[in-house]
Amino acid sequence: QVQLVESGGGLVQAGGSLTLSCAASGRTFSNYAMGWFRQAPGKERDFVAAITRLAYTTTYTDSVKGRFTISRDNAKSTVYLQMNSLKPEDTALYYCAADTAALPSRSSANYEYWGRGTQVTVSS
Repeated sequence: QVQLVESGGGLVQAGGSLTLSCAASGRTFSNYAMGWFRQAPGKERDFVAAITRLAYTTTYTDSVKGRFTISRDNAKSTVYLQMNSLKPEDTALYYCAADTAALPSRSSANYEYWGRGTQVTVSS
């Protein structure tokens, strides 16, 4: 069992920045690929970014490429999402998730463990 707790969300103006953190506990963090997803009101949960177990590979959805950066610190059992140049359409509840697969998936169905989310609101 892996427990995930997100933090760092908040209210920010368009063009601003936020860094989300997701702290893991329970099992060896480096055994899991990690992903960030987001869900806006009335919409499905969408893939944002993912990172492999040892951070060799990252992947992003097109709408955040060049603005968001996913990273991880296995010594601290934490994954981060640095978000720059935020837009109102980035407003959502952001979740982190853990996947035992070697290569991270863009599909939420493949992730075994989820946090409860942290709210990001970007005002125009």
